[in-house]
Formats: sequence, structure tokens, C-alpha cells
Amino acid sequence: MTEPSLLNKIKGSTRLIILTGSTALHSLGIMAHYPLKKLLPTATSDKFVHPAIFKWAENWTRVNNLFMNRLPDIKFEVDLPAEINYDGKYFIIANHQTWVDIIVLQYAFHKRTTFIRFFTKQELAYIPFLGLALYVMDFPYMKRYSKETLNKHPELQGKDIETTKQSCSQIKRNPFAILNFLEGTRITPKKHQLQQSPYQYLLKPKSGGMAFALKALGSEIKELIDVTIYYPEGAPRFIDFWSGKTKTVIIKGKIRAIPEGFSDGDYENDPEFRERFQTWVNELWQEKDEELAKFNQQLPTNKPQS
Repeated sequence: MTEPSLLNKIKGSTRLIILTGSTALHSLGIMAHYPLKKLLPTATSDKFVHPAIFKWAENWTRVNNLFMNRLPDIKFEVDLPAEINYDGKYFIIANHQTWVDIIVLQYAFHKRTTFIRFFTKQELAYIPFLGLALYVMDFPYMKRYSKETLNKHPELQGKDIETTKQSCSQIKRNPFAILNFLEGTRITPKKHQLQQSPYQYLLKPKSGGMAFALKALGSEIKELIDVTIYYPEGAPRFIDFWSGKTKTVIIKGKIRAIPEGFSDGDYENDPEFRERFQTWVNELWQEKDEELAKFNQQLPTNKPQS
């Protein structure tokens, strides 16, 4: 692949500066609703404040999408199930290659579901503007303790799931779309080699994180949306994407039923449940790897790949 020209890089940097300003502005708009959210009764807040907050969030996505649609010669191939309902409650899983994945998913799901949120670390709440906006929007925070920590402090056993359940309890009252990148990090050739991943185009999925998330959300989740993201020219860096380097983005989603009992099993302490859960997730990931292989086979033989 050829690198973007200097002019295109300047244009890309300009777009990023404008979109950073948009992010700050929309974050402030979201944060301004925090006092009302805390002061008003829950039912009143859910009826009036929650929609106002997410109107700001969706408008932020709309601005991003306007810029994305104006990138030179870009084409988005979005194939999502027709039965997705804006007022539904969804758990979304996807492969992860680049930070661009997040805005691409927001693009694909804009107005199809409510604004996509994802499990994040509590430390992100301290990021200026964006961190506080995530907090006001009730982004679910996942706090996990290592086995070493639990061995030293057994009183912390179960505290991690309780912390996450508390952060999810507010989400459950309204329609939601929660995203989880099962690989836990962006794939790179080095990470793929170090993991000795059995998949050609994916890192190993973190089944424990998914089981943890489903248990926190509980019976609210009946099915998930399994999304595969593919960049025929190769996964772009953020600046390269906004410089117009990416020409095609493919987003394909499928509805998957969550097996009975998978939302309330004890992944950490029940070996039988853990094995069944891992087998299910590995099957999903094997199918996704095969789908990515088919996409790659469709590339023209004379087309350079990253």
C-alpha cells in the first residue's frame, strides 16, 4: 500500500483537529446534563434526561459520519440483520484491528441501535472531557482482580462482578447496545505470533471477559450481534484513515442466540460451565476466521495487501 501524500496527511490532520473539537463540544453537552440526572427522580430522568444525553452522543456520531462519507472514494459495505431494533437491548462482539474499528461500528449502527457503549476501565473516567462524558452516559466499568490479588485478599472475592453489576444496573432500564472486543486488544503480527493463535486472522478470544460481561448484564441479554470488520487494503492507522487511505470498509453482522444458562453461570469456579462456554466462543471465532479468509480470497491477485 502507498502512504498518503503530504497533502492528504495535512487534510487528515485537519479533519482530526476538527473532530477532536467536536468530541470536546459534545462531551460538554453531555456533561451539562449530569446535575439534572442526579437531582431528578429516576423515572423522570429516564424519560427526559436520558434521551437528551444520547441525542448529544448520536449527534457526535452524525458529525463523524458526515466526515467519513466525504473521505475520497470511500465505500462502506454494511450488512446487518434487518431485525435489529433501535429500542432493543444488544450485546455486540467484534474482531479488533485498529482504533478505527470503534468509529466504523458507530457508523454502521447509527440509528439502528442506540448509541454503542463498551466495557471500559474505571481509570478512563479521568480523561478530560471524554472520560466524564463516558461516566455520564453510564458506560459500564469492568473491574477485575487477578488471582494473586484474590489470594492475598480473599475478602475481594466476588467484588469485581458486583462492581460491574452496579454499573450495568442503570443501563438495563433503557435500550442499550454494549460492545465487547473479545480479543481484548488490537491484532498485530507480533501479538499473533506471541500468542501462537490457532486462528489465521484473529487473536485468541477472551472467553472469561465475555462470560463476566454477560453475567453482569444477566437476563437482559437474550442474543448477541456477532460483527466481522474487514479492511481490504489493510487495517488503517487513525491518521491514515482520516487522510483517505482506506477505500473500502466491510461490516457484516449476524444475530446469535445466547445458549440457555450462559448469562448466569459461574465461569471462574465451575469447570464444566467454563469448558462449555469456551467451546461456544471458540466455535464463533473459528467461523469468523473462516469468514475473514473468504474475504481475503476475494481480493484481486494483483492488489497489494498490508
